[in-house]
Amino acid sequence: MKSINPATGKEYRNYPNLDPSLIQHRIKDGKKSFLKWRNYPFAVRAFKMRELADMLELRKHKLAKLITKEMGKLYTESISEIEKCAWVCNYYAENAESFLTDEKIQTDASQSFITYQPLGVLLAIMPWNFPFWQVFRFAAPALMAGNGAILKHASNVPGCALAIEKLFKDVGFPEHLFQTFLISNDKVKSIIKHPYVKAVSLTGSEFAGSAVARLSGHYIKKAVLELGGNDAYIILKDASLKSAVDECVKARMLNCGQSCIAAKRFIVEAAVYHDFVSAVRSKMKKFTHGDPMKASTKLAPIARKDLRKTIMRQVKKSVNMGARLTLGGKNIPGKGYYFEPTILEDVQPGMPAFDDEIFGPVASIIRAQNENHAIQLANNSRFGLGAAIFTSDIKKGKSIARTQLNAGSCFVNGMVKSDPRLPFGGIGLSGYGRELSEKGILEFVNTKTVWVK
Repeated sequence: MKSINPATGKEYRNYPNLDPSLIQHRIKDGKKSFLKWRNYPFAVRAFKMRELADMLELRKHKLAKLITKEMGKLYTESISEIEKCAWVCNYYAENAESFLTDEKIQTDASQSFITYQPLGVLLAIMPWNFPFWQVFRFAAPALMAGNGAILKHASNVPGCALAIEKLFKDVGFPEHLFQTFLISNDKVKSIIKHPYVKAVSLTGSEFAGSAVARLSGHYIKKAVLELGGNDAYIILKDASLKSAVDECVKARMLNCGQSCIAAKRFIVEAAVYHDFVSAVRSKMKKFTHGDPMKASTKLAPIARKDLRKTIMRQVKKSVNMGARLTLGGKNIPGKGYYFEPTILEDVQPGMPAFDDEIFGPVASIIRAQNENHAIQLANNSRFGLGAAIFTSDIKKGKSIARTQLNAGSCFVNGMVKSDPRLPFGGIGLSGYGRELSEKGILEFVNTKTVWVK
């Protein structure tokens, strides 16, 4: 597997794939480690998880440099990613035991209660865009619940994948409890079908999610899928325009737009449409590209060359179908995989800029006739991961978020983001199941009824 620096386009290291003959052996090693770990008391698990959080903080600069070099994220954002990983480790160290405490139920028995027991070895198939956070938001609750884990990471971040495994080893978690497998996609089936692997968690594209759903269904294994998004941000005419613009641009440009919960479609009431577009254009023009390690750089590269080609294809097709290109829309000349901050106006259903997920710094702006039309446009999507609404009427905003927007997370007057304290996941082609919070740790346990006469 090759590590290619997206800021230069040059390969700087390659890693050997795991020998296929070792896969079955290492799964068995994971099962042995799980059988020991599941009997560790919560206090011991929590102690190790807090040590892991401390190790992340201690090594955050080194790990952040690795993220930036391997997938191109701004170094400042990479630092924040590592800090968030430490947060989720501490969160589950503090709360896992209370989340999984036996629950007594009054029945006709002398005693009856619900207990939560670990499932076994879990497979995590993770993407490149948040190469540490996506893994830790799965691993922290999974291991605190008593499970073991195998990581199959994206092929363009092998260095991050191995660094994560090393963290668990260096902290002193049981050997083989958390393992990284550097393998190609065609080896995934053999892992899912293995009787020792009890469930799968995948974050990735709808194509990958569909393939894993078929496999996990065939072998009757639990799966949690967090897939793509086409998040709609509604800007009503009574919104604080400056605040809305600040949040919307931040939500579109974070990680160079390479996030499943990035703002993708901006649906703006006609009365404030021109003012909103003008302000967004002014801010997006200021995102200058450069070395992602430098604090002065505001625009990072796209993670891979092929992904940049996909963005260009989606933009061109939308323009050919009638969208107006009013900012950017081209590759930035020179080394690396940079793409201009881009604005598409007059975007309509049927265009890639409306229907599909554009994984890059492209803002699709849609004019809404009124509030009801805006909600209708927002819900006109096969995805349902996140949504946001901006309005000065908090009561109305809460009502729309609660009952009218079809998404797993709905934010009022703020950008959609993940938080260890809140459940995270989507509906429709954005997947199913939840990560984070109490809901996330309950996905990978056996909710067992015990009845005693």
